[in-house]
Amino acid sequence: MTNAMQNAPKSDQNIALVDYPGAQAAALYGLSDLFKVANRYAEGQGRIVVTTVADPVAQPFDAFLFPPNLEGARGAPDHPLVRWAADQHRRGARACSVCAGAFWLGHAGLLDGRSATTHWALEDEFRDTFPTARLFPELILVDDHDIVTAGGLMAWLDLGLFLVGLWGGPHLVSQVSRHLLVDPSGREQRNYRSFRPRRQHGEAAILQVQTWLETRVGDAVTVDDMAAHAGLSARTFLRRFQAATGLSPSAYLQQLRVEKARGLLERSRLPVSQIAWDVGYADPSAFARVFKAVTGLSAGDYRRRFGLRGMAQRG
Repeated sequence: MTNAMQNAPKSDQNIALVDYPGAQAAALYGLSDLFKVANRYAEGQGRIVVTTVADPVAQPFDAFLFPPNLEGARGAPDHPLVRWAADQHRRGARACSVCAGAFWLGHAGLLDGRSATTHWALEDEFRDTFPTARLFPELILVDDHDIVTAGGLMAWLDLGLFLVGLWGGPHLVSQVSRHLLVDPSGREQRNYRSFRPRRQHGEAAILQVQTWLETRVGDAVTVDDMAAHAGLSARTFLRRFQAATGLSPSAYLQQLRVEKARGLLERSRLPVSQIAWDVGYADPSAFARVFKAVTGLSAGDYRRRFGLRGMAQRG
């Protein structure tokens, strides 16, 4: 979903970091520092000029960026900064956001029919609020030309490096990444995403099955088994389970099995083949295909990145 980096422009690029109520200070300061490092290495190129904006200003910008927040701030269509963002975009500014900052772009009407991402944990809320947006919650960054959105709380790094590359070229990205000791590419949100199924849906029979499945992931559980445990006909169970959880029973069980496998890969040294068996896959190759399709990583790569042993070695 990202386009190739453009040739480095020679003129200064003016970017507004929006310090809206509840905005994450780490992102505001971190992005300012990242762009300062980029300016240090940008010999003979235009500089990135950063302005922190807490209230609407008349100055036109080349880009503006809504950072994450830790206080649930989502903006509203009538918020002055939302109206300001819409006006800046109409005047040619590139609209950017990180994590929940995408809600502010959505309220400005900028994401209707457009591709975007936000933190994976906000997927349901975002889809309900902006049903016409084309959401890709598995991606860290989505470049839709004049609108660039990034995923989780720390994805401001990814977005900052992307903008450095857009304005300064790939060599400058390499220099900044080496200076900051960060990886410039290769991540996806699905590498980190956890399966947290809906449970507050008020369907007692469905919740009973969800709880039962937690200890049955290694068994050959069928939809008929689930329906019987719920005391419902298979047809009624399918309809009510989908409505309550947002997933079919088979998709739900697959996600649950992968989530259990994640935990075993993180916390144990069991062979991958044993983990596959323990979560219900008699065929290790089938497990490997499903695990990579869901997480974006092979089981071995996942363990090396997130396993306790791997973390201890990196520390």
